[in-house]
Amino acid sequence: MLDGKVFQTDSRRGLEILENNGNLIGKGDASTTYTEIAEARRMVAGWRLSGLGDPADAGKIAAVIARTLLPNLIYNREASEARAKSAMEAVRPVLFKVQKGEMIVRVGERINPEQSQKLRTIFQGNRSGNRLFSAAGIFALILVLFYFPYRFACKNIRKFNPTNKDILIISLLVTGSFLVFKTALLISHNIGQVFPDVDTNSYFYLFPFAAGAMIVRIFINSEVALVYCAILAPLLGIMFDGNMFVVIYALLGSIVGAHGMRQCSDRGTIYAAGLKVSVVSLAMALAFQTINNNLFSMQTVYVAFFALVSGVVSAGFVSGFIPVIEALFHYTTDIKLLELANLNSPLLRDLMVRAPGTYHHSVVVGNLVEAAAESINANPLLARVAAYHHDIGKVSKPLYFIENQHGDENRHDKLTPSMSALILISHIKEGAELARERRLGQPIIDIIRQHHGTGLIKFFYDRAKTQAETGGQTVEEKDFRYPGPKPQTREAGIVMLADCVEAASRSLVNPTADRIQGMVQKIINNIFIDGQLDECELTLKNLHEIAKSFNRILNGIFHHRIDYPEPVHKGGGGAKKPAQPDHRAASGEQVKTVIGGKKSADTAEQPPEKAPDRDQQAKKSGGEDLKRLGMS
Repeated sequence: MLDGKVFQTDSRRGLEILENNGNLIGKGDASTTYTEIAEARRMVAGWRLSGLGDPADAGKIAAVIARTLLPNLIYNREASEARAKSAMEAVRPVLFKVQKGEMIVRVGERINPEQSQKLRTIFQGNRSGNRLFSAAGIFALILVLFYFPYRFACKNIRKFNPTNKDILIISLLVTGSFLVFKTALLISHNIGQVFPDVDTNSYFYLFPFAAGAMIVRIFINSEVALVYCAILAPLLGIMFDGNMFVVIYALLGSIVGAHGMRQCSDRGTIYAAGLKVSVVSLAMALAFQTINNNLFSMQTVYVAFFALVSGVVSAGFVSGFIPVIEALFHYTTDIKLLELANLNSPLLRDLMVRAPGTYHHSVVVGNLVEAAAESINANPLLARVAAYHHDIGKVSKPLYFIENQHGDENRHDKLTPSMSALILISHIKEGAELARERRLGQPIIDIIRQHHGTGLIKFFYDRAKTQAETGGQTVEEKDFRYPGPKPQTREAGIVMLADCVEAASRSLVNPTADRIQGMVQKIINNIFIDGQLDECELTLKNLHEIAKSFNRILNGIFHHRIDYPEPVHKGGGGAKKPAQPDHRAASGEQVKTVIGGKKSADTAEQPPEKAPDRDQQAKKSGGEDLKRLGMS
């Protein structure tokens, strides 16, 4: 007896009857008749038992026996499922032979079960390879892509010299970019159900590929950004299953974005660069659609929209991450330099109060270097900010520098030449420490340390030699040289030149255009001959342009004015005589002028020229003009 509902399906395929110990008792199939439990109970209930005293008891006894009947055949589910699995494994698979280059399914064609099986098998076959070897191959390719461009750049690109901090930020950018792009790729594959009209492969036009290169350009330089683009673009092609369109799209967009970030001084520059990326991305997107013969389709509209938005998205990422990277890695960007260029900053205000002569000198040097940097396409903002802070070390001992003495007694008269030289040299170290304490940034600190190079403090060196000759001693020249290093960048070289030119210009008597030009040319020649510009990238053409800009600014500072007659005030004894220039050199002698402890070029003082006499008409017209202005 058995439960018919349980064996209803299996009885058609055949049954095996086993004992509890697993011995086979018999087999059954669809032709074999098995009694179901309900039918067996009806049969027993209809029995008519004989030999009983009361015939009514026979029916009751039969009913009790029928209720106690149980199935003696039990379904073994585990054994049946194991038999079914082994039977399925024993069946040989149906094989389809697919030739190389065979068209399995065409675009727009409905897929039948056979085609679906072929595509699924091919896809699983590609994915079922040895993942360990695939991962090892990708890792080896990444090492090659990183190592050889890096070595090539180190050997052949002059400005490619990333520090350990730069390499760390580049590695973090590469890792973060891949995490963002992989997440965006997964989202784009799963968003197709929401926007079925947009092709899944069109979403990559929206990705902010240019953001990483723009960040590298802001914090490091264009050379490193270019190498970053060359490394990242092939890796993106690998992530997008070898899509060459992605490689070209990411490479050109990143290069344009990095170029747009040159001298980024405000957030408007970031979004302007983003718009440039959008325009180039749109052009590439339309070109790709033309190559695929999809230019006149609805997909082109989506692709064009994504390409235009991608540049703005990249600019948004850059704008958001700049403050974070500045705070974490202490980089100095042009935006940070704009904050440091504020003359009302606490550091510069302290310099103005304690060392006013040095403060004025720094402001004038800032004007000189800004114009010079613009003339040779250097960074004028960095040069100007560095000029403002290049002498902040003088704030601790301001009265030992002549620009802050105001006619008082020169304290160097009571010191030995070697001690005076040590005091002058100390303002370099103290300035660098103060800049590091105020977190001015490494570029400013470097220029503070380099703006004197290894120059000789000639005034005190000559004094020391004179004293040594009388005492029979020797003087080492290295004791009277600044510790260096020499200027390493164009901005540092410009600050050195402007510092010496501005200091020497104070000693000029009757500074005419010719005298200013001669003084500037002589100072630049002396610094060049001394080898102080050997390690920076200033060319002879650059020096010529710098000299022209210096002449223009100094001529503006020392421009001539007409001698207005001074008004006679009540109680005054008449007009005062104009102040005479400070003669710091004997007429006709070649001397070395020391301004604030710094050596200027040799200057020869010329006798002052006599101002030409005016005729009476000029005097009359000048007086009438003053009357109209209310000055007399």
